[in-house]
Amino acid sequence: MQNKIIRIANGQGFWGDSILGPVRLLREGPIDYLTLDYLAEVTMSIMQKLKSRNAQAGYATDFIKLLQRILPEAQEKGVRIIASAGGVNAQACLEAAGDVVQSLGLSGVKIATITGDDILHRLDELQASGEKFLNMDTGAAWTDVHDKVTSANVYLGAAGIVEALNQGADIVICGRVTDPALVLGPMIHEFGWSFNDYNKLAAGTVAGHIVECGAQCTGANYTNWRKIKDFAMIGYPVIEMQSDGEFVITKHPNTGGEVSTESVISQLMYEMGDPQNYITPDVVVDFTTVHLAGAGTDRVQISGVQGKEATPFLKVSASYSNGYKAVGQLTIAGPDALEKAKICAEIIWKRLEYDGLNFAPENKLVEFLGAAVCHAGIAPEPEQSDEIVLRIGVKDTEKSRVDRFGM
Repeated sequence: MQNKIIRIANGQGFWGDSILGPVRLLREGPIDYLTLDYLAEVTMSIMQKLKSRNAQAGYATDFIKLLQRILPEAQEKGVRIIASAGGVNAQACLEAAGDVVQSLGLSGVKIATITGDDILHRLDELQASGEKFLNMDTGAAWTDVHDKVTSANVYLGAAGIVEALNQGADIVICGRVTDPALVLGPMIHEFGWSFNDYNKLAAGTVAGHIVECGAQCTGANYTNWRKIKDFAMIGYPVIEMQSDGEFVITKHPNTGGEVSTESVISQLMYEMGDPQNYITPDVVVDFTTVHLAGAGTDRVQISGVQGKEATPFLKVSASYSNGYKAVGQLTIAGPDALEKAKICAEIIWKRLEYDGLNFAPENKLVEFLGAAVCHAGIAPEPEQSDEIVLRIGVKDTEKSRVDRFGM
């Protein structure tokens, strides 16, 4: 008996990704689920700042504009939508999505939200119970920043998405869930996988990891970029998942980009820590067990993925207020542009010092774009540049000092 196959496409890799990704995924080929991944760590901080200024903000507004455009077609084709568009305000996103449904004259559309990731109001309670909130990079406790924390969100797994789909949701709006959870949820729902079937959960997580950044796995994150055809109309990725956990990464026919073992491996290595212990709330994945093989034009078969039980911990993404900053730019052209740009920077610092504003070296930024700044210390400065962009900035705990820099 042939394995059941479901087709899950990811049409957004970040907040601000091209709206044409999901539009074309619906239009140009068959899919069962459309996922939309909007959230990076910095995105949560931005959304929290927006919400602090407007109680109805704090979610991916692009998602609402997208729904206005694609929802009738998605409903007609039976495609269910799962999006991490809720940001730090899933309720406001839900209300805005409901307004779209009403404005389009659609009926019977079920929308679910996944919440519970925001633990800002529980930090003291959790810390009192013994949670240390250690920095994952340095191991340091956050004692010094505790009183300045502005957002704190745990990374949730796929369970809430599964429950929403089980209850018939056509649209699932998530806050902070792991990126792979967006595709793992519908797999568990469709195939009835157990949360103890670690190899299948691991396979779904690998699939989600590959497609989470949209077109990065179809050629946009590929060092051999010159061989990629038609970047403008690059095809976004589609997962063809079987019930046994084996799957194919592909894209719709006659779209730009490339799906090859090389393009997939380029994305597979993205944001990789310990490849034998890729930790998620659902499963710990051993990426060294992943086997890739070409399976035809723009098709890569993935098999052999192994996993083990998840840890009892959840990762927290937190942000805190750390003062103010301002950055400005000035373009310098003509002969000796780099030398002139360096003099311009000196002029700015001396004038600020004359006015009583001295910034510590670690609170000053000076970059000369066009003079190998991205590879400073590795690549030599060019002997001659016809144009340089001076990028100069400051940060400080006092807003008035930063304001003066901009005057």
